[in-house]
Amino acid sequence: MKTSEAQRKTAEEKISRQETADAIKTPEQLLSIMKASAMGDMCFAHMLSYLKIGMTEKQAADEIERFLLGLGAERLAFPTIVVSGERSNLMHGEPTDKAIEAGDFVTLDFGGVVDGFCGDMTRTVAMGKVSDYQRDVYQVVLTAQRAALAACKAGVRCIDVDRAARQVIAAAGLEEAFCHGTGHSVGREVHEEPRINKTNEDGVLEEYMAVTIEPGVYLPRQFGVRIEDLAIITKFGTINTVTAPKELIIL
Repeated sequence: MKTSEAQRKTAEEKISRQETADAIKTPEQLLSIMKASAMGDMCFAHMLSYLKIGMTEKQAADEIERFLLGLGAERLAFPTIVVSGERSNLMHGEPTDKAIEAGDFVTLDFGGVVDGFCGDMTRTVAMGKVSDYQRDVYQVVLTAQRAALAACKAGVRCIDVDRAARQVIAAAGLEEAFCHGTGHSVGREVHEEPRINKTNEDGVLEEYMAVTIEPGVYLPRQFGVRIEDLAIITKFGTINTVTAPKELIIL
């Protein structure tokens, strides 16, 4: 029994070492991730002029995918998420035939693959108008996202980065509405280790990891907000590969 437990621990340690090795990217791999992020920036800029009240979520998602592939993405990094109105509170909601309406938040989560490496970004925009409450919640998420980015640097524990975002959201009385981790490593797969969440006490950020920072607030029967960047970890902080604006945009 003791031998089998020792073998199990040895196997887990080998897996952990391999995951860490995979998470630390080479300069060439980081360049591919940066190219994928640049495609995402261009796609978001295009969608700001393309999104219109009355079009469906599926129409918007189809345009994102058409645009990314048209730029030369090898494939999509994951199924594109476009959710609007009450449906924007669905973290991984699939686009539907729901029409985008005035007053809706629309969350766009997408990415393309370049040289086998994934891009991943999320922006939430408003259509036509917003309530004061929508604006306040958006600002809370944006502040949390910036706090988590500021906490990132080589040697910092993943749980501490998550805490930086979670404290901002909790201070606004919205802690229960933040129901996922703050981020994850990205590489050949869009979700890799380490995960940046409140349970990963052993995970530590290392130089040249590429990680997402994506806190969100999800209010059932109301709306949701998520903002996500893909950042390269360095000894002094991060290099954010996503340059698309994050301040609230009302189309």
